[in-house]
Amino acid sequence: MVKIAIFDSGLGSLSIIKPIRRTTKAEIIYFADQKNFPYGKKSKLELSRIITKSVRMLREQFSPDLVVIASNTPSLILGKRFGKNVEYVLPPLKEAIKSSKTKNIAILTTQSVVKSKGLTEYIKKSHVPADVEIRAINASLLVELVESGKFLDSKSYCNTKIKKFLKNGLEKYNIDSVTLSSTHLPFLLPYLKKQFPNVYFHDPAAQLAKKIAKTKKKSKRNSLRIFTSGNTKKLERNLRKIGITNRVTSLS
Repeated sequence: MVKIAIFDSGLGSLSIIKPIRRTTKAEIIYFADQKNFPYGKKSKLELSRIITKSVRMLREQFSPDLVVIASNTPSLILGKRFGKNVEYVLPPLKEAIKSSKTKNIAILTTQSVVKSKGLTEYIKKSHVPADVEIRAINASLLVELVESGKFLDSKSYCNTKIKKFLKNGLEKYNIDSVTLSSTHLPFLLPYLKKQFPNVYFHDPAAQLAKKIAKTKKKSKRNSLRIFTSGNTKKLERNLRKIGITNRVTSLS
């Protein structure tokens, strides 16, 4: 059985787990590092300490075949420095460019990433055509709508916040293609698609799931164990609202 350890600062990991489970049967260890939420407001030094500790802990306790750092923030800011059998989640920029008719792209990401050297280098390596304009937008406010659970319980509030936050920017710059460069953001897709029907929103999980599906090692069935560094009962309540009834175990 292939064992995959997936972690982020909270619910974000789930947007990665679902696509992976559609294409690859595996034993999945899901670690919601809620104690350190949000990664998107941490310094590079803080992130390095947190991610290094989490990768080491997951390897020591579970001996996974693969570790997935299910967050764009450390994947971009820290780079691929965690050795073999580690996968990273990165903005699906090439897909966003292909789908754009206006040649105006937005990267919805976190506070730490917006002006980071890592994002600048990633864009440069993506060989963006000269006629394409890319704007990075700090979407930390939207990330918090997900982690707080408001996207489940306060639909009117979320609609108002999302519209206020994005409408002027997307329309002003004629943006028609957006990367959801935080794994929390795909949970807001129903809101985003309804409010901006002419904008294509790209989920980073799709390309990662395809990559993992190519692995030669497979399992006969899917299984899921859930851990958190935060409040187990609170996470269980939010998970139940989206149909996940697994018990959550404390891990730090």
